[in-house]
Amino acid sequence: MKYPDPFFTPDPEAAAASRIMDFTRWAAARHRGVAADADYAVLHHWSVTDLEGFWGAVWEYFDIEAETPYEQVLAEETMPGARWFPGATLNYTHHALRNLTDDDVAILALDETGSGYEVTGQRLRAHVAAVAATLRELGVGRGDRVVGYLPNTPHAIVAFLATASLGAVWSVCGQDYAPQAAAGRFAQLEPTVLIAADGYLFNGTTHDRRDATAELTGSLPTLKATVLVDHVGLPWPDTGHPTLAIPWEDASTRTEELICTPVPFDHPLWVVFSSGTTGLPKGIVHGHGGVLVEHLKTLGLHSDLGPGDRLLWYTTTHWMMWNLVASTLLTGATTCTYDGSPAPFARPDILWELAARHRVTVFGTSPQYLLGMAKFGIDPTAHDLSSVRVVGCTGSTLPASAYPWVRDHVGGDVLLASISGGTDVVSGFAGSAPTTPVWAGELSAPHLGVALAAYDETGLPVTGQLAELVITRPMPSMPLHFWNDPDGTRYQDAYFSSYPGVWRHGDWITLTPHGSVIVHGRSDSTLNRNGVRLGSADIHDVVERLPEVAEALVIGAEEPDGGYWMPLFVVPATGTTLDESLREKIRNAIRTGASPRHVPDEILEVPAIPHTRTGKKLEVPVKRLLQGAPAAQVVNRATVDAPELVDYYARLGAERRGRRIGGA
Repeated sequence: MKYPDPFFTPDPEAAAASRIMDFTRWAAARHRGVAADADYAVLHHWSVTDLEGFWGAVWEYFDIEAETPYEQVLAEETMPGARWFPGATLNYTHHALRNLTDDDVAILALDETGSGYEVTGQRLRAHVAAVAATLRELGVGRGDRVVGYLPNTPHAIVAFLATASLGAVWSVCGQDYAPQAAAGRFAQLEPTVLIAADGYLFNGTTHDRRDATAELTGSLPTLKATVLVDHVGLPWPDTGHPTLAIPWEDASTRTEELICTPVPFDHPLWVVFSSGTTGLPKGIVHGHGGVLVEHLKTLGLHSDLGPGDRLLWYTTTHWMMWNLVASTLLTGATTCTYDGSPAPFARPDILWELAARHRVTVFGTSPQYLLGMAKFGIDPTAHDLSSVRVVGCTGSTLPASAYPWVRDHVGGDVLLASISGGTDVVSGFAGSAPTTPVWAGELSAPHLGVALAAYDETGLPVTGQLAELVITRPMPSMPLHFWNDPDGTRYQDAYFSSYPGVWRHGDWITLTPHGSVIVHGRSDSTLNRNGVRLGSADIHDVVERLPEVAEALVIGAEEPDGGYWMPLFVVPATGTTLDESLREKIRNAIRTGASPRHVPDEILEVPAIPHTRTGKKLEVPVKRLLQGAPAAQVVNRATVDAPELVDYYARLGAERRGRRIGGA
C-alpha cells in the first residue's frame, strides 16, 4: 500500500513554542530519559516504555498538588488492576479552580441564538462553593451520587465541580434523552440528589422538560432532593415533585467557603455510561487522579491549551467530550458551553460566528458537521477565524476529502486534529499534536502514554494491514471498575476477553509505516452518529413496544465517502404493513421514547432478524454484511438461527452499494 505525503506540516517556530516541546525540554533538563530536541516519535516511545518516568514527569510539569504524596508512580502494571500513584490524596475540583484569577473568564455560556454570558473565576468559585454547601446539607458526602439531567450550560459544570469537591460521584445525561432512558442510567447509581433544568434549546425550539423531570424524579426512589434549574424561563410548578425541590438560585447564590475534600488518587470522580448496545448501559467509573493526569496531558500537551486560550467543542452532556470540555479549566484556559443545534436552520454557521466573535483558539466538532458544512456550501471564512489554530474532530472517522475543505475554508495554517478515543478512558488513543505532521484521512500518531498496537486475528502486532486496536500497557484513566460489577467480570469481559492482559477497544485500524493510525470504524455494534454514541438497545426497546412491530434491528454503518448510514430494519406484526403511516409512528416513538438523535435514516421492512442460537441479535455481522464484508468472514452460518438471512442481508448491502455507485 502506497501512503501519501503529509497534507500538513507544522510551522517549525510554532512547534518549538508549543507546550509539548516545552515539556520535552523540561523533561530533558531533569534527566527524564528524553533529549531536549526529541521529535514526537521519540517522545512517544519514551512515554510508553518508561511509564513511571513519563507519568511522573506529567505530574511534576503540571505541578499537581497532593495533600499526601504518592509512594511511587505505578505500583502494579497488570491490566486490569494497575495501581497508579498509591498514597496520593488530592481533589479534581481544587485543580480545576486553582489557576483561575477572579477576573479570568472561566466559562463562556453560548447558545444557538448567538447570545451568551461570561462566568468569571470568582463567580465560578462562589457558585461551586454554594452548591457544594447545599449538597452537604442534603446529606451528600464521600461516595454518594449526584446526577444531572441538564443541557450543556455552566450549571452542569458547576454542579459537577461541587459534587467532586465533596468526594461525591457525578453523572449527567442530556435532556434530549427520555426520562425512562435517563432512569435506565441513573437508577443504577441510587443517587441522593438530582439536578435538572426546565428545558433546552434546539433548532429554534424551546423544549420543555419539566414533566420529564418530574417523571425522572419519580423513577429514582433514593432521591432526597431535586435542584431545579431555571434555564429557559419556564416556571416550575409548586407541586409534582415527590422529593424536596430546591431552586437553583437558592442553591447557588449563598455565600460559602469552598472546601475541597482530599480523596485517594483512585477515588471515584464520575460515572459515564456505555451506549447500552446489548442491554442496560454500563456505568464506567473513573477516578479523580486518573482523569486529572490524563486530561492535563491531552489538553495541555496535545491541544496546547493554557491561560489565555479558549476551547469551543460541540457536545452534549452525555457524551464523553463534555467531560473533556469541563476539564479545560485544569489548564487555566476558558471553556465554552453551547446549548442548541450545531447548525440551526436560521443560522447554520452559528458555531463559526461564535468562534470568531469570542476569539476561540481550539474549535471542536464531528466529521458529519464538517462534511455537512461542505455539502451545503457554508463558508466559515465569512467570519474572522484568525484566532483558531486547531480544529479538533472526533466521534467517527474523518474522510480524507474533508481535509482540503478545512484548509480552504478555515485556514491553511490550522492544525486539523482528527482524534480517536472513547468513553471508556474519557480521552483519546490517537490524534495529533503541535509537532506532528498530518496525513489526510489519518490520525497523526498514538497519543503520549498510549501503548497502541494493531493485532491480527492471531493476536500478533502488525503494521500496514487492517487489525484490532489494542492497548498493551495501562493508562491512568482506564476505568477503576464498572458500576455494580463487584468481581470485575463484566469489566474483564468487555476489554480483556480477547487478549488476556491486553485492552481490546473494538476499532478496526491500520498502523502505517510512518507511524500514523487509520481508523476504519467500529468492530462492535455501537452506534456513533454525528459524533454522539447511541445505544441500539434504547431504540429496540421503544420500537418493539409498538403492537404493529414484531421485531426490529438498528445498525450504524460507516461508508467509504465518510457518510454514516443508520437504517432500522423492522419485521411488522402479523397482518400489518410497514407503510408511511407506521414509519412515522415509529419515528415519533423513537423521538419521544429515546431522543431525536436516535431516529434512523431509513426504516426498511425485512422478513426476519437473524439471531445466534441463544437468541442474541446479530448486530455486528449484519453491519459488516451491509458494508460488503464477505459472508464467510462475518459469521459462522451454523451459529445462526436462520442461516438464509445471511445471504438476504448481504444482498441488501450489495443492492445499496449498487444504487450509490449508479447515483440513485
